[in-house]
Amino acid sequence: MSNSKKELAVAALRDGTVIDHIPSDALFKCVKILGLTNMEHQLTIGNNLASERLGLGTKGIIKVADVFFPEAMLNRIALVAPTAVVNIIRDYEVAEKRPVALPATIRGIVKCDNAKCITNNEPMATRFDAVEDKPGHIRCYYCGHVVANQHATLI
Repeated sequence: MSNSKKELAVAALRDGTVIDHIPSDALFKCVKILGLTNMEHQLTIGNNLASERLGLGTKGIIKVADVFFPEAMLNRIALVAPTAVVNIIRDYEVAEKRPVALPATIRGIVKCDNAKCITNNEPMATRFDAVEDKPGHIRCYYCGHVVANQHATLI
């Protein structure tokens, strides 16, 4: 059997953004963080794809035609998908490739798990800061509650 029968090709992007190497269990969290559910551009989402880079696990991939997200927005997905890699496509070629990096401050996308936190009792945006001495964790700016990134509850 030829290789062409073993793989299903998805149309290449002329211009746009590809986010690859997303852990499968984080794919739809990334979709939510990026606000892709209301996207009017061509959007391709693949999940549970074999991934050599992520070991024996599976990965997800997001392809958005004709959209170039601000770097700060893409970096927000590092909260749930620290292994993700962003590819900027221009004229069918990879013009830029970079890993996502967790921003120092995350606003308005994570809910504080502390029931007594002011953000759960007053109409205000949440704010979390990366914990420098504890990688993979974020701290609520208002109450100091610390949560592991993979356990963060998205708003």
